[in-house]
Amino acid sequence: MTAYDENGGNGQNDETGESDDGGTTGTGAGTGTGTGTGARIPLPRASVEDGGRALPEAAPVTLEHQVLTSLLGAWALAACSAPEAAAVEEHLGECDSCAEEALRLREAVTLLQRPESLDLDPALRTRVLEGCLERRPPRIPVPEWAASYDAETARLDALLQDFGDAEWHAPVRLRWFEDDGAASRRTTVAGVIAHLLTVDGTVAVGLGLDDPLGDITAPGGGPAARTEAYWRASHYPPTRAVRAPWREQSHSIVRTVAFTGDAGGMPVSYGDFELPLRDAMLDRAFECWVHAEDIAEAVDYPYAPPSARHLNGMIDLAARMLPGVLAARRRAGLATPGGGPHLVAAGGPGRSLRLEIEGSGGGEWLIPLDSPGAVGSADHEVAHVALDGVEFCRLAAGHVPPAEAAAGQAGDREAIRDVLFAAAGLSRM
Repeated sequence: MTAYDENGGNGQNDETGESDDGGTTGTGAGTGTGTGTGARIPLPRASVEDGGRALPEAAPVTLEHQVLTSLLGAWALAACSAPEAAAVEEHLGECDSCAEEALRLREAVTLLQRPESLDLDPALRTRVLEGCLERRPPRIPVPEWAASYDAETARLDALLQDFGDAEWHAPVRLRWFEDDGAASRRTTVAGVIAHLLTVDGTVAVGLGLDDPLGDITAPGGGPAARTEAYWRASHYPPTRAVRAPWREQSHSIVRTVAFTGDAGGMPVSYGDFELPLRDAMLDRAFECWVHAEDIAEAVDYPYAPPSARHLNGMIDLAARMLPGVLAARRRAGLATPGGGPHLVAAGGPGRSLRLEIEGSGGGEWLIPLDSPGAVGSADHEVAHVALDGVEFCRLAAGHVPPAEAAAGQAGDREAIRDVLFAAAGLSRM
């Protein structure tokens, strides 16, 4: 019997003579005549899309109330199929009890979601502040020699902004180098700001502003004496209330130097020595940064060094002060220059050490060794020291012992030792 063709044929392919069931008609090779006896494989049915006919509309899902109720949890988690979700939502518009349950489930789902932290990146404020300080033109044109003080006080104030009572009373140890040995003083974060307030007051007094000591009498005009007098006169340990007068004073100093019209040559007294105003502002910027690092370390907060151009100014000030410190150490019998030291006329060349500062704010300085009035000379160079910029500043702050300063050294070892100890001797409380 011939197989039935669903397309109306008799099961035989008109062109090849092959039957739809895989056999052959007529004379077969090796099997004789007759039709194939294998199972018939039906042809694929024509798709609705292929025939151009319209697709049938999907029948709406009809579910019982009990089933819809059981789907509320999956619907709240957005885990239902599209037809099920449509059925549930249609039912919620008709059933008050299910609508209330669905609302409760949706609120519960929000509690299961992992909350996103609203805390800002701890370094974000520092990056934004640095970018603003680098790019924005100040409203009042601040002299270049006062810009570092303006920037460092602003950075420290930003660090203090969100401190709570616990942070303000966190212990801080002030460190410096004195009599060729390490010295320290224990205080708090608020005590450090009080220290900056009183020592910045030397610049304020020089500019004709109010002295933060007021009626307090200090035994001397030096930074340590002023600070100790302020601490002793306080009825209670300094608190966060000290921030406002310190910040107001720093603003007043910046505003005043911006309108002085002076090149910064006015002398500022530090008790037993004086600095011109331009150098005093660099000195106060340097100490503000150093003590900001002390505070940041006490509260376990990251704090970056100053910008390269401000760091370079601070290093330059320290390099210019080194000959005077060397002379003072020599008078005190602490310096051992060796190699035939000799006095030279002011402005003349003398034995020199090449101080090479690497990294941010770096450069080279020739330090005269035998007289503060001499001029550093490459022709009279007897030693060479290389230090990282931040490392040199920490040495000058008394935070790194001279014997442990990571330095590349060449030449006169005694001269190198004297310069490293003189750099540490620049530090004070």
